[in-house]
Amino acid sequence: MSLSSNIDTFFEKINDVYNTSVPFVVFRKPNDTKITALYQNSSALYLLKSFEESGFIFSPFNKNESKILLPSNNCNKFSAVIEKDFNVSKIVSEFKFDENLEAKNQHMSIVQDAIDFIHTNQAKKIVLSRGEKVSCNEIEVFNVLKKMLNSYKNAFVYLWFHPKVGLWMGATPERLISIDKQLNLKTMALAGTQKFNGTLEVKWEEKELLEQQYVTDYILENIKDNTYKIETKGPYTTKAGSLLHLLTDISATLKAPNLLGNLINALHPTPAICGIPQNIATEFILKNENYNRAFYSGYLGELNINDATNLFVNLRCMQIKENKANLYIGGGITNKSIAENEWDETVAKAEIMKQVL
Repeated sequence: MSLSSNIDTFFEKINDVYNTSVPFVVFRKPNDTKITALYQNSSALYLLKSFEESGFIFSPFNKNESKILLPSNNCNKFSAVIEKDFNVSKIVSEFKFDENLEAKNQHMSIVQDAIDFIHTNQAKKIVLSRGEKVSCNEIEVFNVLKKMLNSYKNAFVYLWFHPKVGLWMGATPERLISIDKQLNLKTMALAGTQKFNGTLEVKWEEKELLEQQYVTDYILENIKDNTYKIETKGPYTTKAGSLLHLLTDISATLKAPNLLGNLINALHPTPAICGIPQNIATEFILKNENYNRAFYSGYLGELNINDATNLFVNLRCMQIKENKANLYIGGGITNKSIAENEWDETVAKAEIMKQVL
């Protein structure tokens, strides 16, 4: 069942759903004004069995781990239109966080290990991340969601909850894959980061340009067996919140309707959140990062809903428990990387995420 409501009624409904502790998700697609809520009829934990199923999928980074599904046939649905920005407090919560010299040194050491490893020619790129725990005086999750919706118009913004898993939310600029009824495919190569200083006319260094080309080449190579009529547009500079990235749009057509699972498995994890070659970079990450990414840099979105699939890479995300937020931030390491600069990039990304708390 799908119902439309005004935006105030929408948030009243989803707050009632949250208080009943059933699994739900609230999401808004990039550059859209429609916000949708999907909630289960029970608190059951459903794991994906096939990419032919329908519902909202939430997948971890490690492709060998179970993927969670809010199944369409066990969910209710309602939506609303966001007509204007939400009136939310501009005051940032008071918070304490774990930024200390030990955390910095540990991350820089791992980054340097990756740089040294890349210089042995075993990998071209490795994406390394870290977690940062933030304790706030109070976290009102729907207020945080509204701030994300205001700030990240061209991102996939979501709030996902399951009583057996926890609460995650984020605003990701990166599309993994979209496929419509006519089997038209859209994906993107997104890499390189710098702060937005009022203009899109910026200079990109060789490191970022090379990193972006790696991602583009990887995607093109990995979709060619299952698609035809492949086209690219870019790279060009795009804005996500207060950060800039290099983006190449990629489009194609699926050769057959039953190839969705093949494509997802071929693309995830992409070089934008893992590295090249995929298997070697994944092995390095799992061995050296010293923490579990869980759903950070996994993917999420609509799977076979209304004959369409829209999946996004889970970046710019956080896990919230009571008044604590676990932030997840990372960056791509190449042979041009400098460990101190990579640390600074994660700090900048974390500061931006803290602004919505």
